[in-house]
Amino acid sequence: MASFKYCADCNNLLYPREDRTKRELLYACRNCQFQESADNLRVYRHEIIHAPSEQTMVLADLSADPTLPRANIACPRCQYPEAVFFQSSSRRADAKMNLFYVCSNRACGHRWSD
Repeated sequence: MASFKYCADCNNLLYPREDRTKRELLYACRNCQFQESADNLRVYRHEIIHAPSEQTMVLADLSADPTLPRANIACPRCQYPEAVFFQSSSRRADAKMNLFYVCSNRACGHRWSD
């Protein structure tokens, strides 16, 4: 979590500065000569969060949803002749428009993409 430090003399924001002779990190005021040693040596932290490449809708029973369209495509697992389909919900600009299928057989529920 980011924390800001303020000058004890003039209440302005303190900025990180390196003392090259002592090889230590300081926080210094840009308006006056106030400086203090840094208690934490981390100035910046960059966190990378990886999102899953494709997310299918996570619902308990997609095959029973009456609002989703149906197709006469056989399920590759159980050969049931009907499947529910929907498009990828990815908002990325470079994402293809993938169709995801869910077997309409409630006992199977297999999911696959085109």
